[in-house]
Amino acid sequence: MLNSVAVGRRLALRAAAYQLLAVGLVAALFLLRGLPQALAAALGGLAMLAGGLVAARLALGGGVIPAGAAMLRLLAGVVLKWAGVFAVLLVGLGAWKLPPLPLMAGLLTGLAAQVLAAARRQ
Repeated sequence: MLNSVAVGRRLALRAAAYQLLAVGLVAALFLLRGLPQALAAALGGLAMLAGGLVAARLALGGGVIPAGAAMLRLLAGVVLKWAGVFAVLLVGLGAWKLPPLPLMAGLLTGLAAQVLAAARRQ
């Protein structure tokens, strides 16, 4: 018997593993350009990874609940994810003065890995 919550949790963990690998590769490539670029790429990707894990935890952590409550949890997870990602971007660009291109490259790599992991059948 398939349990959709368990399947969702496995998907979130698989997406996190793919994201971690992809972001690590991008950060390693930016390390060739310097440490600040590598840190920016890692920060952008890890922001997306952490946001995805928070969203998955919130959306899938409630057990059996009515459909309306499940939709609210899903929506709240997505809102918290993107609020966290934007907060990290603002801190990285504003307070820490990290280079914007590697920061965005890490963020987009994390997002692409998340989408590809979700689209993969298994």
